[in-house]
Amino acid sequence: MREAVEVDVALVGGGGAASLLLAALDRQGVRGLRIAVLDPVHRRGQDRTWAFWGEPDGDLEPLLHASWDQVEVVTAAGRRPLELAPLRYAMLRSAPLYERAAEAERRLAVTRLTAPVRTLHDDGDAVLIQAEGGAEVRAGWVLDSRPRRPERPGRTTWLQHFRGWWAESDVPVFDPARAVLMDFRTPQPRRGVSFGYVLPVSDRYALIEYTEFSPALLDGAGYDSALRGYLTILGLAPDRLTVREVENGVIPMTDGPFTNHPSPRVVRLGTAGGATRPSTGFTFSAMRRQATQVAAALAAGRAPVPGPAYPRRHLWMDAVALRALDRGLVAGPDFFDRLFDRNPAERVLRFLDGATTPAEELAVMSSTRLLPMASAAAGDALARLRPGRRGG
Repeated sequence: MREAVEVDVALVGGGGAASLLLAALDRQGVRGLRIAVLDPVHRRGQDRTWAFWGEPDGDLEPLLHASWDQVEVVTAAGRRPLELAPLRYAMLRSAPLYERAAEAERRLAVTRLTAPVRTLHDDGDAVLIQAEGGAEVRAGWVLDSRPRRPERPGRTTWLQHFRGWWAESDVPVFDPARAVLMDFRTPQPRRGVSFGYVLPVSDRYALIEYTEFSPALLDGAGYDSALRGYLTILGLAPDRLTVREVENGVIPMTDGPFTNHPSPRVVRLGTAGGATRPSTGFTFSAMRRQATQVAAALAAGRAPVPGPAYPRRHLWMDAVALRALDRGLVAGPDFFDRLFDRNPAERVLRFLDGATTPAEELAVMSSTRLLPMASAAAGDALARLRPGRRGG
């Protein structure tokens, strides 16, 4: 048997979380740290798009595909334009992030193994990683970003699932100065929430997407039908558009717990480490915070364990909101429209990122329909007292 490769840190999984971490380590000027990346695929090119909000900064700015200071939330009642300052809504495609991570790999002298990981054995002093093909790595720390299910089933479990078309028009039809964040004019599922959104990068080219928050996926024909229906709602003629790329995704929305530090020297990042916001499916901002915290800890010689992705009180509020939506106590379009109607957009967005104060959160929650949310909170509390039962 070949001798195990000895490293200080092993990144298991090479997607967005690992790429952000490699870039952060490089930005911190870390050198001399023995690093390995293990992933069955060497990520390159455009395989996904992240959308997030935040203040402009010099780190990601050169990588962005587009950004908007204005967005719209649309319902059957009309359009709600939102000024995001001092924040902005930004789009990052995967290719420039993977290229940035590849540059960091070269400077950090990273060892890469293109193979699936079979087992992790943490003895408290180091972690023995066994990969397919017989390769072994012994690491002081493992940072594991592979997708996984929560530690136990949630009381409410939904999915954010979507299909998007990168569409090019033969005539100017998009407003590149304003993105559509949520358009609830789509037909609503019996159990769940649906919306479209439009992220224009020019007056002729945009990502047009159909998204559902619901317990079950559609089939391919279902997503395509929903997208064609959304084009009709937008007043766009399909024969004037050319679909250049297609993006699909499934993201968990659950109050089931994700453990970010399951054993002494294994740390989970990304969705596996709780970075996905249960009530919205947004992940990127928390994933980036994790990368920044871990890189700073490694640069300082500390244990690379990030703080919780979201405050505990936010996870409770998410559990209540998911329950209210799932049980039909509130309607999804009304729930989100009221948030933006009764709060500054910047406060809502910071709330969704887990960056608000308790006073701000009280203002946000008081803008929802209080009796249905109180009923959902009571039901959630009762379900927590009966941990052997789901739902209730």
